[in-house]
Amino acid sequence: MKLYNTLTRKKEEFIPIEAGKIKMYACGPTVYNYFHIGNARTFMTFDAMRRYFQYRGYEVTFVQNFTDVDDKIIQKAKEEHIEAHEVSEKYIQEYFKDAESLGILKADIHPKVTENIQEIIDIIKELENKGFAYAVNGDVYFNVSKFKEYGKLSKQSLEDLQSGARIEVNEAKQNPLDFALWKNAKEGEPSWESPWGKGRPGWHIECSAMVKKYLGETIDIHGGGGDLVFPHHENEIAQSEAACGKTFANYWVHVGYLNVENKKMSKSLNNFFTPREIAQEYDLEVIRFFMFSAHYRNPVNFSKDLVEAAKNGLDRLYNAKNNLTHLMTTAEEGVKNGEEWVEELSAYRKNFIEAMDDDFNTADGISVIFEMVRHINSNISADSSKEALQKAYNMLIELSGVLGLLNKAEETSLEAEIEELIEKRQQARKDRNFKLADEIRDELKARGIVLEDTPQGVKWKKA
Repeated sequence: MKLYNTLTRKKEEFIPIEAGKIKMYACGPTVYNYFHIGNARTFMTFDAMRRYFQYRGYEVTFVQNFTDVDDKIIQKAKEEHIEAHEVSEKYIQEYFKDAESLGILKADIHPKVTENIQEIIDIIKELENKGFAYAVNGDVYFNVSKFKEYGKLSKQSLEDLQSGARIEVNEAKQNPLDFALWKNAKEGEPSWESPWGKGRPGWHIECSAMVKKYLGETIDIHGGGGDLVFPHHENEIAQSEAACGKTFANYWVHVGYLNVENKKMSKSLNNFFTPREIAQEYDLEVIRFFMFSAHYRNPVNFSKDLVEAAKNGLDRLYNAKNNLTHLMTTAEEGVKNGEEWVEELSAYRKNFIEAMDDDFNTADGISVIFEMVRHINSNISADSSKEALQKAYNMLIELSGVLGLLNKAEETSLEAEIEELIEKRQQARKDRNFKLADEIRDELKARGIVLEDTPQGVKWKKA
């Protein structure tokens, strides 16, 4: 298995620290609002990675945090005249609702900043004792000039970063790139006691503390959206490795940007969408399918035409699934009808694994599933044995399930009225009463049921 490592800018053979086990951390949301579709891409990507590792037999411990104390949360609380913790708790629950609607499984651990204040203080004290941090008037900063490898993730030298840094009016900092580990308390804001007085953590230190607490000093995979490479992940590396003297993460994984109609997503451009807004028009499984139709590192353009194409593609997979289910209800057991084609299905599993082993190439993985569906459709018939149909069904569900697709409950029976209409239409055709047959088809269509006459019999689907 090969994985692209942002740290080295190349694909590398993936070798976990402990054979058969993977420790993985992905940066989660700052919970002051609903997450947007760009965030959703990142969350779905790590969900699929975790699923695939488990499919390949690894024992995965996956941690995704919640930033539940932050300037944006504090501002939202002021606007709504409530406490900051009320804002964060509300949007943590809303996160889980939206994540579930996108097929995203809960992480093994979802730690919160406010639950790990002591661990954060302990790391800051360690950095201060080792000369990597300094305190000024209740604030504590990380001194980037003391960490000689600063810039190794973003591939920028300290000099280049300094020349491009925004100069802030902050006389307390020794260097414009120095970042806050601890912030002195302001009136009315959440705060905790510390050796430097009452205050709260800076943004970057929280992840270092939670990684160490829940996964250890060195982990296999750390990642998030591409926008986190600098400064967030760069700063995480600096403070974690300075404190522990060990490699923080062996592989860094970052997800590509998402644009909307070829433009950067922005509230000012009115192209800023949340999953629940998109759900008003599309089943969110379509969005999951859409995201996985591109490689996770590539930028994705979100547009109505592309989402419609994804909907059609997902419909094809569901049609194949429903067709197999329908045929299995009438197929005979133990009948063999020259079904050597079933033995060829294992080749598609092999091809799927090869695609996914190549840096989680879900786009190629989906292509393999479509090739398999074509193979199945060209070989099955009303005469196929139940065993053959079941094997084809199982393989389709197995490979799709790795990506969290085709999970909707199957319809076990047609509504009695619709079933009766279909039977009437079939009888009308036998009686050569084509006018009545067409009328029934039109009635079903008006009710959102589309009929397809195929060599395997009449198939139906919702429009």
